[in-house]
Amino acid sequence: MNWRAMTATGVRTLYPVHRLHGVVLLLLLLATLLLGMGNSLHSRLLWVGEQVWPNYYLLNPDAVEPSCNLTMDVDREVERRIQAYKPDPDDLFSSPPNAQAIRQSLESNLALCEQRHVQFAENQKHATPALGVFKDIEQGLADFLLSNIDLTKFLFIGMFALAAAVSALDADHIALRLPRNRAEWRLSQGAQFVVNGLMLLSLNSYLGNLERTPDSGSAMTLQYAWVMVFGLFMVINAVRFVVVPERIKSGSMDLASGLVVPLYCTMGLIAMSYFFFVDGYSSGLAIYFGMMSNLSSMFINIGLYVLVGMMLKQTRVPELLLGLIKPFNLPAPLLASVIIFATAFPTAFTGASGIFILAVGGVVYDELRRAGAGRQLSLATTAMSGSLGVVLNPCLLIVVVAALNKEVTTSEMYGWGFWVFIMSASLFSFIVCKTEGNWKPRPAPGALRESLRATKPLIPYVAVAAAVILAIWVILGLKFNEYSAPLILPLVMLAIVMLDSSKTQDDAPAASRVQEFFVRSSSAASDSAVHIGALLALIGFSICLGGILERSDIVHFLFPESLTSPWVAMLVIVVMLTFIGMVMDPFGAVILVSATIAQPAIQIGIDPLHFWIVCLVAFELGYLSPPVALNHLLTRQVVGETEVVAAERTGTFWHRYERLLLPLAVMLPTLLLVAFVPMLFYAL
Repeated sequence: MNWRAMTATGVRTLYPVHRLHGVVLLLLLLATLLLGMGNSLHSRLLWVGEQVWPNYYLLNPDAVEPSCNLTMDVDREVERRIQAYKPDPDDLFSSPPNAQAIRQSLESNLALCEQRHVQFAENQKHATPALGVFKDIEQGLADFLLSNIDLTKFLFIGMFALAAAVSALDADHIALRLPRNRAEWRLSQGAQFVVNGLMLLSLNSYLGNLERTPDSGSAMTLQYAWVMVFGLFMVINAVRFVVVPERIKSGSMDLASGLVVPLYCTMGLIAMSYFFFVDGYSSGLAIYFGMMSNLSSMFINIGLYVLVGMMLKQTRVPELLLGLIKPFNLPAPLLASVIIFATAFPTAFTGASGIFILAVGGVVYDELRRAGAGRQLSLATTAMSGSLGVVLNPCLLIVVVAALNKEVTTSEMYGWGFWVFIMSASLFSFIVCKTEGNWKPRPAPGALRESLRATKPLIPYVAVAAAVILAIWVILGLKFNEYSAPLILPLVMLAIVMLDSSKTQDDAPAASRVQEFFVRSSSAASDSAVHIGALLALIGFSICLGGILERSDIVHFLFPESLTSPWVAMLVIVVMLTFIGMVMDPFGAVILVSATIAQPAIQIGIDPLHFWIVCLVAFELGYLSPPVALNHLLTRQVVGETEVVAAERTGTFWHRYERLLLPLAVMLPTLLLVAFVPMLFYAL
């Protein structure tokens, strides 16, 4: 059987390339990127201005000569004012002016006038046409940034609308199973139509409340934008309900057909049922989904990270990196262990494990199958290939945690996260080598020399990446760290895609290289549109689902005032966070936990840093655990459902379901150790 994964790197894509959609989305993402760099650019312009023109902040090319009189005779002016005094017969407290006070006032004004004339003379000395042009650019940028503070929100809404529309057109929203016949196709589209309609009803209710609230014009504008977005989705769902693709065959529904309903629809139906029938809060769905607008910069960064991952898929870099270990002919168990260690670091740079799986999962699966790994081990390793990296620098998820919770810092979480990663990856290696048998390496003669030779093709990519990062630092003064990574990495990947396009066509003229770059970048943006739409829809309705937890008394029930034992609280937290990780995406889950569980747990006596490390590990266990197992769903998308089904046909119970059991066998002990061992040092 052909086990070749569907995401082999290169210009081919898994999804239909909507070239126009891809180009528009790429422009939107680049616009948000430039807007995000606007403050850094303005700060750099101020720095340059100060270096070129001393006292740049005080210089004004349009300055007018002061009108105050430098030649004023103070004594004569004092005498004149005293003589001009006339007592007011109606003022009982009228008294002659104080000559000394008048003199002091006039002398102070004269000194201030002299200072103004000196500043004007100094200003005229430096007020060149170049200063005027530079000042216009700098102040124009400052005015633009100040007057367009809300522009990021509308760019985010535009990005979400385009991406989710592409996901709806292609029926690529994340579900437990893909539609297999026309009846299931219509069930999926019908469920989306209903949920989008419920969102419109909630938005209408929310707009009614805003109309009765003073100074709510900007909020109403945002809600009208969301109304247009979900109205568009309903139109798409109605069209796709009627116009079924020819590849979808006829058939009927069965008991398992409900699995084709996208996860965001299930979340939306649950949340709206609670808000409508239990809480009487009809605008709840709109309010909680609208929280995405308030955190638009964070969700735009997710989109940028997805673009980074999809651009990485369009290059040879993943295959070149795996080429470093190919000469050693590692057996499948050892190769899986090496992959787990090696892929954790790029995962941190793509923001979350799901993005990395979408970008490189196909290459990982292919290399493991070539090394002789069974389908189940290959699927398990692919699903876990990026999971362990979410605790490493500069993963966006930790940045979000630190931004929402001032009790922890990114440096603290990255420091402890590294040791958590070492522990979990080592446990994975131990279990795989024990269960798979053949794990001892048998490198061919000269393997090290071949591996070193394989580093040569990587040198240009490393040099280009370093050059872009250095150029951004020199031009904008923006250093590469966990906060700037979402802005810098897309530019780095654009440069690498350009380099890779030229490498694949050495004899092609320059125009064809540019064309190849355009094809690859637009293809990456097209794939990004599908994944951004699916992920953001899932995140938005995860936040809505989390609203139930926030508005209900569940948290108070789980953490009553009588609960004083941090050990019992930690047990409840482990179970609860794992369950949240099973049904919610990571970013929505972090927002929910920050608003509900974090503070009660900390007040009981759990260390904040410990709590959030446990939270991240529990989420990763949840993403790998049925019934949802988001990372396994994404692995199925990149590998293909045929491979997943074929993997469960033969072998023992462990080998038939190793793709599910192996991640649980690794992450569950890791979570228990991370949760309870540190408490021995501060909770006894």
